Amino acid sequence: MRDRSVAVIGNGPVGQTTALLLARRGVPVVLLDGRPARDKVGSKAICQQRDVLDVWESVGAGRRIAAEGVTWATARTFHRDTELFALTLDDAGTSVFPPFVNISQARVEEILDERIAAQPLIDVRWGHRVVDVEQDDTGVRLGTDTGERVAADYAVACTGAHCGDLHRTLGVAFEGHSFDDRFLICDIRADLPGWARERRFWFDPVWNPGRQVLIHPCPDSLFRIDWQVPGDYDLAEEVRSGALDRRIRAIVGDADYEIVWKSVYRFHSRVADRLRVGRVLLAGDCAHLMSPFGARGLNSGVGDAENAAWKLAYVLRGWAGEALLDTYHAERHAAAVENLDVTTATMDFLVPHDDDQRARRESVLTGAATDPALRAQVDSGRFSEPFWYVRSPLTTPDPTRPFAGRPPRGTVPPPGPGILTPDVPLGESSRLRELLRDGFCVLAAPGAEPPDVSTVPLPVRVLRLSEADHDGGIARALGMRPGELWLVRPDAYVAAVVTEPTALVEALRRAVAGVPAPRPRRVPRTSPHA
Repeated sequence: MRDRSVAVIGNGPVGQTTALLLARRGVPVVLLDGRPARDKVGSKAICQQRDVLDVWESVGAGRRIAAEGVTWATARTFHRDTELFALTLDDAGTSVFPPFVNISQARVEEILDERIAAQPLIDVRWGHRVVDVEQDDTGVRLGTDTGERVAADYAVACTGAHCGDLHRTLGVAFEGHSFDDRFLICDIRADLPGWARERRFWFDPVWNPGRQVLIHPCPDSLFRIDWQVPGDYDLAEEVRSGALDRRIRAIVGDADYEIVWKSVYRFHSRVADRLRVGRVLLAGDCAHLMSPFGARGLNSGVGDAENAAWKLAYVLRGWAGEALLDTYHAERHAAAVENLDVTTATMDFLVPHDDDQRARRESVLTGAATDPALRAQVDSGRFSEPFWYVRSPLTTPDPTRPFAGRPPRGTVPPPGPGILTPDVPLGESSRLRELLRDGFCVLAAPGAEPPDVSTVPLPVRVLRLSEADHDGGIARALGMRPGELWLVRPDAYVAAVVTEPTALVEALRRAVAGVPAPRPRRVPRTSPHA
């Protein structure tokens, strides 16, 4: 007997998001965590990206998280006491969310917990640490330290960075390296006028010579400060000697301040060699670890959660075969590698490995104040952005819309196959992405012949833009041409752009990794979302 269709291991924000997205699609979930209860310590992952807020809004949490957080769209970068540039982040559409919202991970978890408590399809079990995993063709069985065994059709492991035992149990390699330098974090409460809406980054300030400092505003007059410090840094000694107070005073001056949380950590750069092991999928820090510069950790983990949830739901419904789950690894492993490439390049610039790298960095930073070409080479972190599934086996390429590669920082690629659809209003009270996240959707441009999707055994919505896009906003945001048919996946990514209905049906079959399984699996049909 199954406890639930999917067992989610780990009740952090990635596990919470996975559970909520599965339940939204009518899939029962058991959510396991070895801790006795939620721990609310420190800011941790604070930068929530626009498209992640949009995912959370699909489960009823995004607008609330955005409303409680500090919004910002400008990132200032300094070298010593000179401002090099201020970057303003782009929006491909007209999203209701700002580029980033700063809010503590603990508060995000509280808001997601409230949504979980209102969802009868999610069974939360604290104090259940998974110590054993068995699986076969019929399902997965998880042994816990309570002696209880939990049975499910599939499992998603969202256990965070401390996942060595689970990796060994599954036979997963977690290759990569750790950086030598450490980083000191302090959450401080202070009144710092003019700093409340901007992210600030310093290279080599006089109050942390030879290293970096990053400052983020947070709600309730909190500021998160990250100092790069030597590998032998001793926080306890710095507190005892008063050096920590002097370190903070160098930034806040004579302002009164309170330390709310402090910690020291080391960055890692690792990715699991397999994100699917039979009936177990790996997500979040259990699948990849990276430098936080650019805020790609939690934000990428939510991308994992959404990718896993819709694919598991389609397989369990019988709308797709098992091959669809293999594409979870194909897509999210590629996303993790992209993130590691980006964050490793940032760390190489922040922490040069040799004299040549140090000399190059000094030359770039010194000249960037006056030379725009050198300014573009300053790397203080490329901000989180959705991954582009342009080379996914689920994506049908469009030769007229070739992917030009990674766009300049702060910008997004033009819409097309493999790109996340920009959000635009749909009528007076709805948005395009709200509709798209209900399931597969065909957007038919004026002049297009809508396809007959009745031959494909899964639900597909067809939206005629001649009837729904009265002001042309959708067509403009997409760069849509007359006669085109745009196929969009349940995660709002474009799967194909074609002009012939028969090509659309073929693209739809490709987007679920082939012909769906002929017989639905046993999942209660309790949700309208597909």
